[in-house]
Parts: sequence; C-alpha cells; structure tokens
Amino acid sequence: MAEVICVAGPTACGKTGLAISLAKAYNGEVVSCDSMQIYRGMDIGTAKPTAQEMESVPHHMLDVADPAEDFSVSQYVAMADRAVKDILSRGKTAVIAGGTGLYMDSLIAGREFAPFPQDGRRQKLEAEADEKGTEPMLERLRQVDPQTAERLHPSDRKRILRALEVYEQTGKPLSWYNAQSRQQPPKYRPVWIGIDYVNRQTLYDRINRRVDEMLCRGLVEEVQRLLSAGVPSRSTALQAIGYKEIVRALEGQITLEQAVEQIKQGSRRYAKRQRTWFRRNDQMHWILRQDNEDIFPKAAEILSVST
Repeated sequence: MAEVICVAGPTACGKTGLAISLAKAYNGEVVSCDSMQIYRGMDIGTAKPTAQEMESVPHHMLDVADPAEDFSVSQYVAMADRAVKDILSRGKTAVIAGGTGLYMDSLIAGREFAPFPQDGRRQKLEAEADEKGTEPMLERLRQVDPQTAERLHPSDRKRILRALEVYEQTGKPLSWYNAQSRQQPPKYRPVWIGIDYVNRQTLYDRINRRVDEMLCRGLVEEVQRLLSAGVPSRSTALQAIGYKEIVRALEGQITLEQAVEQIKQGSRRYAKRQRTWFRRNDQMHWILRQDNEDIFPKAAEILSVST
C-alpha cells in the first residue's frame, strides 16, 4: 500500500470527499494542500471541510495561520512536511489533497528554500522601494540575478524585493537556490490521483452552484468579520477569489451581484489554470467523472495496481 497518496485537480471537482474516503479506507489522515484553507476564520469562501464532513478523519494544515499575515510556500512545506512525517511515523497513510499545485509539488519534492533574513533587511528594501519605485530595484536585481529578474514584471514588488533580500543576505542569487532544489530527487514517491469531469461544463456548473451556496451560508458576513477583526483589505488572504470581490462590494466599488458574477468567473478561470498545472504531471492517474458519480472504486483500483 502506498504511504503517500496525492489527490489533485481543479476546484469543486470532489477532492475533499475522495480524500476523506481514502483516508477512512486506508488508515490515513488528510493533509490539506490549499493555500487559503490555512487561514483561520476563512471557512466558507475556501470551502473548508466542516467537522461533520471530515467524518472524524484527522486533518492537518487547516487554520494554521492568521489571515493578517503573509504565508509563503516555504512555510507551508516546512509545516506540512512535519505533519506527513508524523503520520508516516505512526504507520498511517498520508493523503495529501488540494488544488494548490505549487504547494503540493514543493512538498512532494522536499524543496529547500533560500533563507529568510531576520535582520531588518526587508524593511530597508521596502523603504527604498517606497522612495525610488520598483523599476530601479528590478534593475539592481538584473545586475546580480539576471535569470530571476528576467521572469519578473516591474509591478511584482514582493518577489523583486525577496530576490534582492536573498542575494544581499547570502551572496548567492535566488536562481541558484532554485536550481539546487530542482536537482534533488523527490522526497516522497506518492500515488497521484487526479480528478476532473468528462464534461467541462459540468464542472463550471458545479462551481457556479457552489458560489451561490457560499453566499447563502454567509460569505458576505464572513468577510465582514475578517475586516472588523482588523485584517487589512489588501492582505494576501483577502486577495483570494471569493474574498477580494466581496471586499470591493462592501467598499462600494461594485454591486454584490457583480461581485458574485466575478467570483464565478474567477473560479472558472482558476479551475482552468489548475487543470493546466496538474496535466503536466506525467505520473498523474486521471479519473474523469460524470456528475455525482462515486469515484472511490476507480481510485481504489488505481491504488491496487500502483503499489
């Protein structure tokens, strides 16, 4: 039996339900791989599973961060890897499930990241960027790390400053760390199971219905609570699909009806990007489901022949 199972695919395809079924059947625990379900208080808009939906299956990497703070892929990998190791050390199966491809790939690869300086260097770079703008900062990056600078847009302030920070702290460009990480063999060798729908419109219809359900469950009130608690409207957490649109509606920039339509459209586009990301994985065993089809038997069959 596989020690690690990855369940991936576009939003609203049924990853959570299958992951829980697999965990129950194979003595497992679920490790969430969703870049927004990590935040406390963001339940409705992230489709975070409820206690009832978890069916007593232990879940990890939910509610591990405050929505006012930025949370990086490196932090996710460090925390999630500890969870996976703990699960395996107890002789159980780790079922890693979610739609954030970068997080999942980085966790499985055991990717190592450049250090994060704690000496105030970022604050100095932030102040300099405030004074001069990001274009001069990008030009400085071109001098020390042209490979990273080439793929960054002048508006991508956060990544420009991160790359400069790494170089100034370590003397090595960020591209060097990325290359070193890619050369390492994968840390885990999971069975990959991808879920999608035979008919793409079926998925889009499910996305639209789920957005409507989120509104009925209190998405607007959830966003209001976050803002009232002091979470900045421009924080990383509130830039998530489903949250940034409601924030704009609450600020009077758009109507609630417009926000709902933008959420649906943004979610459909996100599903397309997720599909593209996971399709590049040649180890993925795809299950193309019909609407409301029970796909557990197909997943069990994949596991039986893959181990």
